[in-house]
Amino acid sequence: QVQLVESGGGLVQAGGSLRLSCAASGSSFVINYMAWYRQAPGKQRELLALITSGGGTNYADSVKGRFTISRDNAKNTVNLQMNSLKPEDTAVYYCRLNTAVGGFWGQGTQVTVSS
Repeated sequence: QVQLVESGGGLVQAGGSLRLSCAASGSSFVINYMAWYRQAPGKQRELLALITSGGGTNYADSVKGRFTISRDNAKNTVNLQMNSLKPEDTAVYYCRLNTAVGGFWGQGTQVTVSS
């Protein structure tokens, strides 16, 4: 069993920054990739950023240039640095871990950006 614990959400003014972290623990696993998603009220969950086991990254157009995903392999953590935040970034943010035996979700952390 794998557990993912997210932290770092909160309330910030437009133009501000937040850093989300997600720590993975539990059974031994081989990581394919780690990613961040978000889901706003009434909308589908969307993929924001992904980082592979080799360090390759990919971003959604909506966050490219503003968000940066990184990982600490030794600590099994993935981070999302979010800069130049906009009110439309308001959502619940989830981390996802994809392994050789399946995918796992964190519980989500709320990010609210005020105008």
